[in-house]
Amino acid sequence: MELSYQEKLTLIKLGELKKAKFEELVEKTGLEQVAVMRAVLGLQAKGLAKLHERSEKVVKLTETGREYAKISLPEWRALKVLKEKGKATLDDLREVLSGDELKPIVGLLRREGWASVRKENGKLVLEVTEKGLKAEERPIDRALKLLAEKESVPAKEIEKLVPIKELKRRKIGEEETVTERTVEITPAGEELVKKGIELKKEVSVLTPELIKSGKWREVEFRRFDIKAPVRRIYPGKKQPYRAFLDKIRKRLIEMGFIEMTVESLIETQFWNFDALFQPQNHPAREWTDTYQLKYPKSGYLPEGELVERVKAAHEYGGSTGSRGWGYTWSPERAMLLMPRAHGTALSGRQLAKGVEIPGKYFTIQRVFRPDVLDRTHLIEFNQVDGFVAGEDLTFRHLLGILRRFAVEIAGAKKVKFLPDYYPFTEPSVQMSAYHPELGWVEFGGAGIFREEMTKALGIDAPVIAWGIGIDRLAMFKLGIDDIRYLFSYDLKWLREAKLVW
Repeated sequence: MELSYQEKLTLIKLGELKKAKFEELVEKTGLEQVAVMRAVLGLQAKGLAKLHERSEKVVKLTETGREYAKISLPEWRALKVLKEKGKATLDDLREVLSGDELKPIVGLLRREGWASVRKENGKLVLEVTEKGLKAEERPIDRALKLLAEKESVPAKEIEKLVPIKELKRRKIGEEETVTERTVEITPAGEELVKKGIELKKEVSVLTPELIKSGKWREVEFRRFDIKAPVRRIYPGKKQPYRAFLDKIRKRLIEMGFIEMTVESLIETQFWNFDALFQPQNHPAREWTDTYQLKYPKSGYLPEGELVERVKAAHEYGGSTGSRGWGYTWSPERAMLLMPRAHGTALSGRQLAKGVEIPGKYFTIQRVFRPDVLDRTHLIEFNQVDGFVAGEDLTFRHLLGILRRFAVEIAGAKKVKFLPDYYPFTEPSVQMSAYHPELGWVEFGGAGIFREEMTKALGIDAPVIAWGIGIDRLAMFKLGIDDIRYLFSYDLKWLREAKLVW
């Protein structure tokens, strides 16, 4: 039977003690607690020792409890003042009680029947009662005294005096579970000790010095059980949702998309709405649907003919043959600043700068919208927006791209499309995917950009576009049913969450 150095040393000491508390065995061996526990478990597996464990709930004093054990409970200190003065105001009691102790003191004294309370000149006055004058030690006082005498007291003993929840409520005591471990040598272990155990110095590394000196013959090399359970180590890694976004970005770039980037989270309403042919009287531009900046309130419009073309598109359709929205466009309204409400604002910026035709573009941006927080809604979230510009693009191309995105990239098992409306696309479609816990979840809108938008921005070719709530897609890949968990501080989830691709 092969034993490690720690097992041999532990067994030898156990042979001397026969039966000992675990802490005593640690002291006798001079080893770390972890090493002794590993040795004891190894000896038990070999039938040479037995480990006995007994768990018990105990109560210990808190810092507050230890302080009360020295100076007495607040009600006794307050009663002492009342006995000396006969009656007292709360200001009088402040001399012996802290602010936190003063708040419940009236209720405590009345509950014990030690004081009567009345108002005099707008102030509460407490007067000691006959019962207060004859007050005697109560169960809670005996419990406090018992806990002060011992480091810990079995919970069942305390319960005989006072409910533990009462001690917890008053922050006097706290409950813990302690485990007492005893180790006992078996007859087989005693037999092995009698035969004699050769205890060589144990080393875990074969050094050049040991080889040169020949001392490697005199030492015992530590054996490592690579199958033995060890404490799990969590190395540093990307936040799960951050890793998901990076994976999406990589996939889109591999598919030939060019990434659109911008430094600021703040947009003018011109880029967020007007350049996208969204009318200035649209309800989505009100405070109920978008955030607005209080200061600075306004930004600047781009220079050149772009603003004139956008204005013309709104007022009478510009050069498209459309009637537009039929109102007088306001540059002041377009200059108002706001946190970006959707990533499509970047699509408008990119189209105005110029794009390759054919060309594919995407962006992953943080956007902001007033909403009610729940399992599927956030007020600050990420959105993947993209578009493809090309001479021969149709609505079927758009549906194909969206389905591929949902199934291959997001991992959705079922996808469905429903007709929808957006001011800047026609036709428009909404995409939903099936989540096993939440059912059908809407996570994207798409369509073909209207000519009133694209021609005003200088593009004379069909452009299919989409905006997808990537946070909801992440729920599929990370196996969660609450969107708020994407930004959770739960260490267990952060350590163990895995992307499924």
